[in-house]
Amino acid sequence: MELEILNAKNSKPYGKVKVPSGATPIGDLRALIHKTLKQTPHANRQSLRLELKGKSLKDTDTLESLSLRSGDKIYVKDLGPQIGWKTVFLAEYAGPLIVYLIFYFRPELVYGKAASLPISLTTHIAAGCYTVHYVKRLLETIFVHRFSHATMPLRNLFKNCTYYWGFTAYVSYHVNHPQFTSPCMCTVWGALGAFALCELGNFSVHIALRNLRPPGTKVRKIPVADGNPLTKLFDLVSCPNYTYEIGAWVSFSVLTSCLAAYLFAFAGAFQMTIWALAKHRNYKKEFKDYPRQRRSIFPFVL
Repeated sequence: MELEILNAKNSKPYGKVKVPSGATPIGDLRALIHKTLKQTPHANRQSLRLELKGKSLKDTDTLESLSLRSGDKIYVKDLGPQIGWKTVFLAEYAGPLIVYLIFYFRPELVYGKAASLPISLTTHIAAGCYTVHYVKRLLETIFVHRFSHATMPLRNLFKNCTYYWGFTAYVSYHVNHPQFTSPCMCTVWGALGAFALCELGNFSVHIALRNLRPPGTKVRKIPVADGNPLTKLFDLVSCPNYTYEIGAWVSFSVLTSCLAAYLFAFAGAFQMTIWALAKHRNYKKEFKDYPRQRRSIFPFVL
């Protein structure tokens, strides 16, 4: 089968590519296009479309499933400079850890002479929570997560790092401030217990999601609970990792009674809700037998 390859920006033809008929995945087609037509963007920068303004084709789509025939046109859009998902995650998670600990260990750099005042136990606990959270994220990025795509746009590195690093500076400035006032310790210990439970739940869900996809594959299955009781939240929502993540940051906010922390929790919850709704819709489209009782992120509600 021979396909005509065109530039999605100006409709100018790149040339033609011969591909095997049948179940050739779009991911393989992208690599073949760049190998055959060197003037095209690298495979990782390509977004393939059947129409000039159409939707991007998924890597898991095949020529057969798309009913492509010899002579059909494929439009290639250049996605611009790319960077590895793992690299972005490591940068956006290492930054908050470093920033927060600068405020915690070297407060004199920020608060001057006022840094000599005694630090509350809650401030120490909050630093421990922040450290545990981002060390966990770094280790999950290295050893747990399996990414569907190898790269993302380079601009995401700056956008994500600005969000995580900036909010961390905002939160840590107030929680480590010499005039920080702790809530009552009953509230602190209760919130700490909730934070620990949510962190364990988030980690458990990540492990369950990892085990759904064999190494080196892009297999997609309906996520379900495993033997870990903390994964039972899969029975109620499609994205329990987000549910636990929001729970962890709400717990941290209660623990510190800090407005900046509440704003960070709200911003994160808003973005994760958008992601969860999109994933929930995709699950229902992809799997005809997807459990109907599930919500996207908040049990029985949304």
